[in-house]
Amino acid sequence: MTGAGTSTVSRMSEGADRPPAAVGLTPLLRLDELIDRLIDHAQDVRRAEDRLRALLEATDLITSDLSLENVLVHIAEAARTVADARYAALGVIAADGGLERFIHSGIDDEVARAIGPLPQGKGLLGALIRDPRPIRLENLADDPRSVGFPPNHPPMRSFLGVPVVVRDEVFGNLYLTESRNGAFSEEDESLVASLARAAATAISNARLYQEARVKQRWLSASVDIGSQLLASEGEDPLRMVARYASDIADADLASVGVITADGQDIFVEVAIGERADELIGQRFPLEGSLARRAVTTRSPLLIRSPDDAAGDVPVMTTLIEAGPIMVIPLLGTEKVHGVLNIVRRRGSATFAPSDLDMAAGFANQASVAIEIAASRSDQQRIALLEDRDRIARDLHDHVIQQLFAIGLNLQGLAVLAADDSRLATALRGRVEDLDRTIRQIRTSIFALRGPLAGSAGGLRSAVLAVAEELRPALGRPAGVTFDGPVDSLVVDTLADDVIACVREGLTNVARHADARHVQVDVAADATHVTVRIADDGRGIDDRATHSGLSNLRARAEHRGGTFEIQVPAAGGTELIWRVPLS
Repeated sequence: MTGAGTSTVSRMSEGADRPPAAVGLTPLLRLDELIDRLIDHAQDVRRAEDRLRALLEATDLITSDLSLENVLVHIAEAARTVADARYAALGVIAADGGLERFIHSGIDDEVARAIGPLPQGKGLLGALIRDPRPIRLENLADDPRSVGFPPNHPPMRSFLGVPVVVRDEVFGNLYLTESRNGAFSEEDESLVASLARAAATAISNARLYQEARVKQRWLSASVDIGSQLLASEGEDPLRMVARYASDIADADLASVGVITADGQDIFVEVAIGERADELIGQRFPLEGSLARRAVTTRSPLLIRSPDDAAGDVPVMTTLIEAGPIMVIPLLGTEKVHGVLNIVRRRGSATFAPSDLDMAAGFANQASVAIEIAASRSDQQRIALLEDRDRIARDLHDHVIQQLFAIGLNLQGLAVLAADDSRLATALRGRVEDLDRTIRQIRTSIFALRGPLAGSAGGLRSAVLAVAEELRPALGRPAGVTFDGPVDSLVVDTLADDVIACVREGLTNVARHADARHVQVDVAADATHVTVRIADDGRGIDDRATHSGLSNLRARAEHRGGTFEIQVPAAGGTELIWRVPLS
């Protein structure tokens, strides 16, 4: 007992010698450390939970939208949130390996404008394109592939790049800079990689949805044009083709060009879009153009820019700074009628191969439109010519015969009135008026019959064509009459001289006479051909030079004929060109 008590007292005495504060110090410190660690771990778990929740929310956001443009913006913004970065961007890779689009997040529009053009995929951004594996850096400047920043660009140090792979194809890359934690971690890279995989699915779905919607619009447009082809009124089908093509393909300019009859040029029938009014009605050489390549191969062309055209020039580069181009031949049943051109400005997104396929199918509607329009035009022309031929027969069989009868009666009256010279002269004048009227009617009959008259290519056709050609310059149609068998008697080089005489005479009237009326009479008999051109203008100015009239005099004298310029009492000018037939 004593021993035991002594031992106990001794231990108590020893304990009494220690400082009271030292009692239990080590266990308390360890408990505090454990609590701190538990708190830190709980905070880490909370942060991880928040980041996973952010990743799930981001995934839900980008997969819930089927608009490709919206999806791309959501991806960039979600990556910045998940990685806790100040700046983020999504670069879409173009067909040539550069960047087609660069969607950024964290930089406002004012700063973006101050920076200038968006990146084209050089330096470190290009490294990810060439080798699509994640890149994580604490300091961009330390990497030899970095090429620095343009003026007005915000400072950036830390960097994380992750590829976005869609169906084994690298669609683009996610770029993140300026981690709010100082540097990006493996966890950041893992989370962004997970987001990139979700983004790839969303992009794939958005692409399919967009292609389906575009295809539906092309099909709907084809139905509308097919309906219009069956209608006799409404919008021109070719204009509908250009309008739909411009709208559906999101083009800056679309046009339908038809190959000219000689096969040498493209004539632009319709155009829709930027500076379209300047394009309509223009002719472009087919040789050396993209249109020629499309027509020759009978296959549609997809060109990223005129620089890739291998020397062939797009027909619309004279009007706008062209970028992506689709040139689609309009294939008819027997020949290529023309081309459909669809153009976006330089810097715009390129056309996808699916765009070309759908546009090519749609262009077949334009070919049908051209053939139906040509067939309808031929039918209308035939109906018009048949109607004109009927009118011409009526004029020849009835009106001219009646006028002949009236003329004969007047000639008989002139003989009976021989004792009254004034009356006889007046009657003979009326007979001449009737003869002149009959010649005018015969000319009108020839013009009405046109190709049905059976003498296409003769002198009559050529003189009428010259008169029609110069109608705008004259301000009104010239009267034209023929007397005698001009088509059979006036041929070869003599016909060329007659045509030149008519052209020069009418041109002279248009330039100098200021006439209200001009009359052309061409007559041929057994020995001579005579061209008379009379106007009621202000006459010939003797002080002016008239090289054209001198040429007419030289032509007449070369053939042993004469050329006279007369001034009738009533005013105006009368040119008389007369040469022998042989």
